[in-house]
Amino acid sequence: MIKGSVLRDAIISGANLIENKKRSVDELNIFPVPDGDTGTNMSMTMSAARKELLQMSDDEPAGVVAGKAASALLRGARGNSGVITSLLFRGFSKGLKGVVEANGTDLANALTLGVEAAYKAVMKPTEGTILTVGRVAAERGRVAASFNNDANYVWDEICNAAEDALETTPELLPVLKRAGVVDAGGQGLCYIFRGMQSVFRDGIIAASEVTDSAASQGDVDSFKSTVAQFDEVINFTYCTEFIVEKENDNDPAKLRAFLESIGDCVVVVDDEEIIKVHVHTNQPGDAITKGLTYGSLISNKIENMRKQHENAGAAAPKKFERVDPVEGEIGFVAVAAGDGLVSLFHDLGCENVVSGGQTMNPSTEDILEAVQATAAETVFVLPNNKNIIMAAEQAIPLADRRVVVLPTRTIPQGLTAMLAFDPDSNIDENAVDMYKAAEKVGTGQVTYAARNSEFNDKKIKEGEMLGLINGKLTFTEKNRSKAIAKLAKQMVTKDSSFITLIYGEGVTDDEAEETRKYIETKIAKNVEVTLVNGGQPVYYYILSVE
Repeated sequence: MIKGSVLRDAIISGANLIENKKRSVDELNIFPVPDGDTGTNMSMTMSAARKELLQMSDDEPAGVVAGKAASALLRGARGNSGVITSLLFRGFSKGLKGVVEANGTDLANALTLGVEAAYKAVMKPTEGTILTVGRVAAERGRVAASFNNDANYVWDEICNAAEDALETTPELLPVLKRAGVVDAGGQGLCYIFRGMQSVFRDGIIAASEVTDSAASQGDVDSFKSTVAQFDEVINFTYCTEFIVEKENDNDPAKLRAFLESIGDCVVVVDDEEIIKVHVHTNQPGDAITKGLTYGSLISNKIENMRKQHENAGAAAPKKFERVDPVEGEIGFVAVAAGDGLVSLFHDLGCENVVSGGQTMNPSTEDILEAVQATAAETVFVLPNNKNIIMAAEQAIPLADRRVVVLPTRTIPQGLTAMLAFDPDSNIDENAVDMYKAAEKVGTGQVTYAARNSEFNDKKIKEGEMLGLINGKLTFTEKNRSKAIAKLAKQMVTKDSSFITLIYGEGVTDDEAEETRKYIETKIAKNVEVTLVNGGQPVYYYILSVE
């Protein structure tokens, strides 16, 4: 039988193991775009539950522990993988409600309820994903419980079934098979289950590899706006940033590899004249010394993140403060990264903008706080990213006012939706019209490959420019100027009437203006191209075509 204290420790153990393995899970993602990805989202979601459970006593029944974990996971869910993880554990909450000590049948039935909830939440469930792994595990768990109701036996079968299902994911999803990997979300779920098994079977909580005591509590939710990267733990002490003026042809990829060997949160942005570096490390001097082999140091900054965290205090004030809803009013919340884009959404009427995007999916709690800080009876939420939509939808039943989530998948869709709002129309009409307008927008993006990979039978080298059209990888290029030109040529047609070029970090004003002129004079000869300094990380250019 599983007591409440054992279930508590098991979930903490699962959170620790996925935290330790998050990088390896991130690397399973097929798409080589540099983002936080599945492992990071699942780890941060589980850490929300860990933080709550660490405060619980030993005498709470299993049902209460499961409920506490489910509530924390719901609010802390990030990205689609995090939301699905939270839904699986919500099944535990429903299945174990009122249970003091859980047997094998209780565990199998609880997981089944979670799987059912997860499948219902996904508009088009895809087999070969975390859903398959969870479903097969629950099915075998129920079979095992019919033979032997021992909780340890049933959970062993659940873990084995999950890993068996994981191995089948490449056969169910051809894109996984071509890449030679298993599903990232499924792998993450297997780690969580095995972490829990360590407590159920051996009474051992999987050790966290985090060295910082506060971070091991799951207290740190650190966002560096300069690189748009979330990391809930402080693995290395010094945030080190510097810019080198290039004086030779040494390969910047080797600099990136060296930095990854001495730290994490590595970003190396290379253009024709400079190399911009960001890294978290315990050896900032070594990082800068290595950078000097590429040229002269223009600027540098070293910050002690542990001291910053200590000074900030464990109870840092929240960004958004709740206000009472105003009857009849309509408000807006958007998700965006980059000072320019944040200002633009504010200018278009968004009262609150949540920091986030491709590289850092905000949690349901982050979005909920922004909604509650909007003085309106009805709040429209624009996620502006396909991996944030589910987390936004989770906020709907939690809010004390009506929430309408417009499933905008890109920044251009969100901007167009805001422009389409008609204050003289009612809420339902606006919801339809705004989304219809958003769907007519074509979105192009230029970013870089975060790692060597193979996609659609094409080998991609780390650092190569990637051209994406409506979220699909279309081509690679060596040079970002060539990449944005090729992107515009493929997207702009004779019917195009509005074109906006949004440039981000690493792109100078002069380069952006030259690119705008090229598109306007060589590609879209009859259409004016609007230039916006979005300041967004990771994506050098975002192209909006209507």
